[in-house]
Amino acid sequence: MPFRSLLRWTALPLLAAFSLHAAAQTTLRIGFQKSASLLTLQKSSGSLEKRLAPLGVAVKWVEFPAGPQLLEGLNVGAVDVGFVGEAPPIFAQAAGARFVYIGHDPAAPEAEALVVPKDSPIRSLADLKGRKIALNKGSNVHYLLVKALEKQGLKYGDIQPVYLPPADARAAFERGAVDAWVIWDPFLAAVEKQSGARVLLDGRGLVNNYAYYLAERGFAQQHPELIQALFDDSQAQAAYVKANTRAAAAVIAPLQGLEPEVVEKSLTRYQFGVKPLTPAIAAEQQKIADAFHALGLIPRPIRVADALPGDAKVAEAAR
Repeated sequence: MPFRSLLRWTALPLLAAFSLHAAAQTTLRIGFQKSASLLTLQKSSGSLEKRLAPLGVAVKWVEFPAGPQLLEGLNVGAVDVGFVGEAPPIFAQAAGARFVYIGHDPAAPEAEALVVPKDSPIRSLADLKGRKIALNKGSNVHYLLVKALEKQGLKYGDIQPVYLPPADARAAFERGAVDAWVIWDPFLAAVEKQSGARVLLDGRGLVNNYAYYLAERGFAQQHPELIQALFDDSQAQAAYVKANTRAAAAVIAPLQGLEPEVVEKSLTRYQFGVKPLTPAIAAEQQKIADAFHALGLIPRPIRVADALPGDAKVAEAAR
């Protein structure tokens, strides 16, 4: 299995490995966001609990409003594993958080966008100059905004960023307190349908919008079999969503407080299926880190390679 080699996992059979560790680790604590549809489905179905129950391992799901808050939870030991967008790990690493990248979901550039009200006079990127733009600081859309401004030849200082979590940003957007909002699915699909928000641009041609699975470093080293079980279950649920998108949306929608059509639209814009990190993926993260440091968004330069699993760099582990 690729994740086993990536994390230098034991060669013991999976069941034997579980028997060795079950006494020491009886609960797998997973940090998730309700907007993370696949994990929301896993939590609802209890599929991971069923997978781990015979081995004496329980699952605890801990919900966070967005990626930066989830990384704080991971750093203080509230969770063992988390799932976030591209930017939160960079801000967290710059702040000294202790975690490792353990996997990623494929690129989904259409699943994040900059939107304006349907009757807004803003028609192009150039019109953003001097405008108030809401975003969740340190989230995946932070990098989308940076790249969008760069494409137009604008500086980050040319706009007025308004840092708000999704719920507060939606309220500010709808009452006209901000001129635009950079947001991800399913919040994106929801504001498109419910308020007629107009997409000025999405991530295509600008960003990859990968999503990452992260773990506390010590946990990743001590319990690779639990991570493998999570990934096996994630792969199974991802296959179900791809084959039964409408049915999956019907299950997820009430959990997210959204209409099934909204969730279905958002599901079609994600490419589920966790994969091990590659040198190319790590290099993409480094580009984001370098861009954030150049803009003064993080206080010091970081090396993404320092947050890769094991003693070897990912390029060596992937050979």
